Amino acid sequence: MGVHGVKAVFFDLDNTLVDTAAAGRRAIEEVISALQSKHHYGEGEARIICDKVQAKLLKECHDPAKMCITDLRISHWEEAIQETIGGEVNRNLAAECYFLWKTTRLQNLTLAEDTRGMLTELRKGVRLLLLTNGDKQTQREKIEACACQPYFDAIVVGGEQKEEKPAPSIFHYCCDLLGVQPAECVMVGDSLDTDIQGGLNAGLKATVWLNKAMTTPVDTSPVPHYIISSVLDLPAVLQKMEHKINAKLGTDHMGSSNE
Repeated sequence: MGVHGVKAVFFDLDNTLVDTAAAGRRAIEEVISALQSKHHYGEGEARIICDKVQAKLLKECHDPAKMCITDLRISHWEEAIQETIGGEVNRNLAAECYFLWKTTRLQNLTLAEDTRGMLTELRKGVRLLLLTNGDKQTQREKIEACACQPYFDAIVVGGEQKEEKPAPSIFHYCCDLLGVQPAECVMVGDSLDTDIQGGLNAGLKATVWLNKAMTTPVDTSPVPHYIISSVLDLPAVLQKMEHKINAKLGTDHMGSSNE
């Protein structure tokens, strides 16, 4: 990127650089299989338990000052089993399910070879930062599992900061870390609510929405500057931005020469 262009790119982690949703689905199937083969639950019951856990994860409110993420998530499984089967609370089975789900999910989190290649190439011209929301322990474990640290100049986890995306403060903290201005940065992510809205709130140069399904967002959604269906399309977007800047600089230069 040229002097007048983009100096840094911020990437979201989950479902942007790594397919956390797919890893989660594989983890759930592993738990369903274990509940059936080892604990003799019917498939229907096992699926209901897992559906309930996934609903609890979506609504999860975690205060690390009050409870560690491990205890909270074991309690999700505990409640789901009791709500489905009734009877006594089975903490041991809940813990077994949680650790099987967690381990399987982490084992299936990978940074694809072509994504690694793209990041390596991009980093020759711009600084790269990983910006992910979520619990400190959970996100650090994912980062470790997919071995993405070597591709970034800095990694920022929302759970370690005062505020998470879409708050402008976390984006400005990222800018300070890299020694760049918001107007020199691009945010890439799959969430309109956190990644795109956050990038807009912080006054970044551009936001790039990863919309794998190419679905049409509702009218009230924040409007990203660019939309891509694969993270591998990003270099072409950055090139397009650079051409626009260079064209504008050319026009401005001509204008000033004519005066």
